[in-house]
Amino acid sequence: MTVATDATDGFLWFMRSINKYKLDIQVIGMGEEWRGGDITIYPGGGFKVNLLKEALKPYKDRDDLLVVFSDSYDVVFTNNAKEIKQVFKKLDAKVIFSAEGFCWPDTSLATKYPEVKTHEKKYLNSGGFMGYASQLYEIVTSSEIKDQDDDQLFYTKIYLDPVMREKWGIKLDSRNEIFQSLNGALDEVNLKFKGSHSFMYNIKTGSVPIIVHGNGPIKPEFNRIANYLADAWTPTHGCQSCDENTISLKDVKDEDHPRVFMALFIEHATPFITEWFQRLVDQNYPKKKIDLYIHNRIDYHQKDVEEFLKKHGDEYKTVDYVPPQKALNMWHCRNHATHLCGKHDCQYYFAVDSDAQLTNSDTLVSLIEQNRSVIAPMLSRSGKLWSNFWGALNKDGFYARAEDYLDLLNENKRGLWNVPFIRDCILIQGRTLELLIDGYTNGDLDPDMGLCKTIRNKKIFMYVTNVDHWGRQIDSDNFDISHLHNELQEIFNNPLDWEERYIHENYSKVLDPESPVDMPCQDVYLFPILSNTFCRHLIEEMEHFGKWSNGQNQDSRISGGYENVPTQDIHMKQVGLENAWLHFLKEYIVPIQLKLFPGYYSKANSLMNFVVRYRPDEQPALRPHHDSSTFTINIALNEHGVDYQGGGCRFLRYNCSITASKVGYVTMHPGRLTHYHEGLRTTQGTRYIMISFIDP
Repeated sequence: MTVATDATDGFLWFMRSINKYKLDIQVIGMGEEWRGGDITIYPGGGFKVNLLKEALKPYKDRDDLLVVFSDSYDVVFTNNAKEIKQVFKKLDAKVIFSAEGFCWPDTSLATKYPEVKTHEKKYLNSGGFMGYASQLYEIVTSSEIKDQDDDQLFYTKIYLDPVMREKWGIKLDSRNEIFQSLNGALDEVNLKFKGSHSFMYNIKTGSVPIIVHGNGPIKPEFNRIANYLADAWTPTHGCQSCDENTISLKDVKDEDHPRVFMALFIEHATPFITEWFQRLVDQNYPKKKIDLYIHNRIDYHQKDVEEFLKKHGDEYKTVDYVPPQKALNMWHCRNHATHLCGKHDCQYYFAVDSDAQLTNSDTLVSLIEQNRSVIAPMLSRSGKLWSNFWGALNKDGFYARAEDYLDLLNENKRGLWNVPFIRDCILIQGRTLELLIDGYTNGDLDPDMGLCKTIRNKKIFMYVTNVDHWGRQIDSDNFDISHLHNELQEIFNNPLDWEERYIHENYSKVLDPESPVDMPCQDVYLFPILSNTFCRHLIEEMEHFGKWSNGQNQDSRISGGYENVPTQDIHMKQVGLENAWLHFLKEYIVPIQLKLFPGYYSKANSLMNFVVRYRPDEQPALRPHHDSSTFTINIALNEHGVDYQGGGCRFLRYNCSITASKVGYVTMHPGRLTHYHEGLRTTQGTRYIMISFIDP
């Protein structure tokens, strides 16, 4: 038996364990108004006793019927009725109450309790007890109790009376053999697994408790543990609960899809926002079933939003755009979005911040199909321990490192995880959202923490899923927007996004040891390295900077102030890209150099990294010379035959020329002694190349 007046997420998780082990259950009070007070902040719960009186009345004469009573909002069963009966008989009692380490709610009664061994629990907990129906009925009807009186105190006074304790054969489960109250005992238990079965082990008593109770102020940690219990997840079988209570949109017609309110929030300058928009467009969901809301507080992104809406706005059912000049604060804009969702009769509220890059185009569909009240795809920053979820909270309600956080983050454990905090990308069912209107405002907490606290206070579970890879978080903390193309510098903070935008799509083929690399001239290799976008952005960045050298020998930018073979150029250091470029050389050039010139191990040192501009009316060519490098790379930045005519590089020793490199392709060749070369004349247009002298 259990008392539950509302089918909360906690109750549903409890019922999952009941059904898992095929236990008979009688739920008392469902749909009734709770009259037992707020037992999370002060004593109460007498209403449970009064409900139980009526429920036990039909069995009052049954001294052969074993009845288990437990709370339901924070309880999980981990085995079947047969196991429970076996342990109960071993304990040799007529009634067994759960035991815990705290004397509550009246601490003055602590001295009246019978003594127990040091590793055992001394005090009664009323969240779980069992016994024969006749004895239980006599106990609950032994005296009157008001609905708002405390149920635990009611049972405690009965237990502490030696006469009544003896009369009804009451014992406490001091060794936690049936009941495990976790408050104050989290360091005394471990999760254990055997094949597809998960269970709890008490390391102090050596017991395997069957009914686990997350009593007291430890609900987030209990929920974390409950992610595994009742065989929900095991190492050998993975997530066994992930496919439970799901829905499918596979055969649903576009016009019959649920209506989704997609709320996009741009609250700070964010790199790679064009990709963010495109990945939202690419979600495999009918756009005419999406109401789109965009709140943009950042002038820097105004053009990005306008271009997105111009191209795709008409594809959506409705569009509501709040530009920077009309922007609300970060709490009000989100609360406003929840109100608009309700006005649109949305069935789902899908909130996505600009830091959430959803590379998986099935993210929205998958989240809906998972059929949970509140759910988020797991996202993390590339190469960092920062993610969009917390696995635990400290006593003040802020971040704490959960025991399994790294396993979840690194996807060593895949599944569906009940967590206390999520952010950046959240799907909320419409019926749940009705309970969370204005929920982003919660004291002085930021909107994300405010919403999650509201969700927890409403006893709603929030899940993060890593059953698939959904995307990643952008690191926008130190995004510098002082340049023209600011993402050029993001190779450190957002390496995967930088690579996807700026590295040539065929670069990975060059890395393949078995893949041949073109060698148009002796020991001169030609292969793809950078995307057209990078090349265009770099040219535009240099022209935006505009301070091209005059092509003279005197050059204050270099050590010694003299350039033997000068070009008209701009150094990467001048535009703040030197460190990013050196990292690029180390990460992307050196691996290819090792393949092409084995035995030499470059440190990717380079003092000269610069973009050269050739024009017929400026500097059209470059005289024969050796480079001051161990090896040199020369990257074509624009298109021969379209942007310019002529040009190229001739290696005099081999009488071999490369005259039409594709955009983003690099030539790699030795610098000193063997590869004396010249820059051929550009006859029309403007030719741009990127040069690095590596290991001078």
